Amino acid sequence: MTSIWDRANRQLRDLAVYEPGKPIEETARELGVDPSDIIKLASNENALGPSPKAAAAMRAAIEWAQLYPDGGGVKLREAIAERLGLGRENIILGNGSNEIIEFVGHAFLNRGDEIIAAEYAFIAYKLIAQLFDAHTIETPTINFQPDLEAMLSAITPKTKIIFIANPNNPTGSLIGSEKIDNFLARVPEDIITVLDEAYFEFLDNPPDTLRHVRDGRNVVVLRTFSKIHGLASLRVGYGIARPELIEVLQKTRQPFNVNGVAQIGALAAIGDDEHLRKSKRVVDSGRAYLEKELRVMKLEINPSAGNFVFVNLGDGPAVFKKLLAMKIIARPLLGYNLPEWLRITVGTMEQNEKCIAALKKVLS
Repeated sequence: MTSIWDRANRQLRDLAVYEPGKPIEETARELGVDPSDIIKLASNENALGPSPKAAAAMRAAIEWAQLYPDGGGVKLREAIAERLGLGRENIILGNGSNEIIEFVGHAFLNRGDEIIAAEYAFIAYKLIAQLFDAHTIETPTINFQPDLEAMLSAITPKTKIIFIANPNNPTGSLIGSEKIDNFLARVPEDIITVLDEAYFEFLDNPPDTLRHVRDGRNVVVLRTFSKIHGLASLRVGYGIARPELIEVLQKTRQPFNVNGVAQIGALAAIGDDEHLRKSKRVVDSGRAYLEKELRVMKLEINPSAGNFVFVNLGDGPAVFKKLLAMKIIARPLLGYNLPEWLRITVGTMEQNEKCIAALKKVLS
């Protein structure tokens, strides 16, 4: 019998599958321990959990689970827009911000087109390009900072999209406002620039990328409820762009792509400033602690602007396995061609201290 792969779209055969952080439940089964004994510092989740207001709103929303959600996400889009000083027509909702990356691919990529992304950039960009049989032009970094001049030099008539994560996952590198502004001023108008700002709320002085949206440039800014809002399980992200660009992206979206309980949870979370401030304080103090301790241990780190640290441990996969045996899940980075490095999410201070103690044992 002929393999079904011979009938499938050719680009799917070699398409890599995105590997998320190792789940708590799987690790607990393998170690024969209770899931509550596992410390997961692999997926950049909020150690405090979701906003209490969001949790209460979602519990109440379950009573209406028989109803389809608002397919246009009107209330949530309006709430987001109001906080940003924009209009509802500037916002599109996604099943996580990853889905909006896919919307951009559906809208603008054809076979043989090109995207540009820096090396060590979030791997989803490359996977989406491959899904549409487009090519990824990977440009170099300088001290893990994307070389924006190299990106501009890589532009060809086939270039359709440029992806920049700021701060970048997994390296934590942040590009400042002046560099972003200078770069966007030199990108040809017919190219879509996607600025992925999943960790925006953790920044002390974030770049004002929305002014490029207000100026009518072909920029899509991505943000999410998965990180500081602590709603990763719900999968709610959003894109911000000029209205005509949003109209194009809306054409690629499935009806009811963001579920109703998730919309209600996100709507409550966006107004809980106290939870956001508390979450940021936990990350700021925890990240400072982790980076200080790692430096004391004479380990190389790249200063991070996200809710994680990025550390060179010599043999990332080996250290990952040893930490796993000690009930701590970190994130190895073989898929990013960074075999020496681990990414470690900032947890509660108790979790951070246990992680450092475990690393000291592993490395001794």
